[in-house]
Amino acid sequence: MAAPANADLITKHSTSVQLTVDAAASQATRLGSSYSVSGSNVSATLGGLTAPVSATDAATMNAGTYTQTTAGSAFSFTETFNQGDAIPSGTTVSSGVASSLPAFGSVTTTSGGVAGSLAGSIDSAGTMSLTAGGAGTSATGQFVSEITIR
Repeated sequence: MAAPANADLITKHSTSVQLTVDAAASQATRLGSSYSVSGSNVSATLGGLTAPVSATDAATMNAGTYTQTTAGSAFSFTETFNQGDAIPSGTTVSSGVASSLPAFGSVTTTSGGVAGSLAGSIDSAGTMSLTAGGAGTSATGQFVSEITIR
């Protein structure tokens, strides 16, 4: 007669619910100053940018002096200056992070989520209940069953 087969049967069950509400956020990028000049039949003592006095200032424009090379002849001239962003006075900067968000040249802002009726629960039988929330929310439920035979 053969010996009976013996085995251990182990089961593990786990459940979880994760509720998430997105936070509001803003990303600001400080834009630099720029200067350019071009032309024909124009003599120039070039202008340019003057370095800022401090790291919170923006560079300023140093206007050049321009004269027509041949009087009465056709000429073209273009000068462009874009003033960069200065950090407003009263804004403290520590380790490159501004204490409040200035109105820089490029700002992206996202609103936070609205929890609304967002909810999740699990009862002792492992039954999950998830309720949708407002915009910018998520509810995730998970049930894991593991069976091991030794």
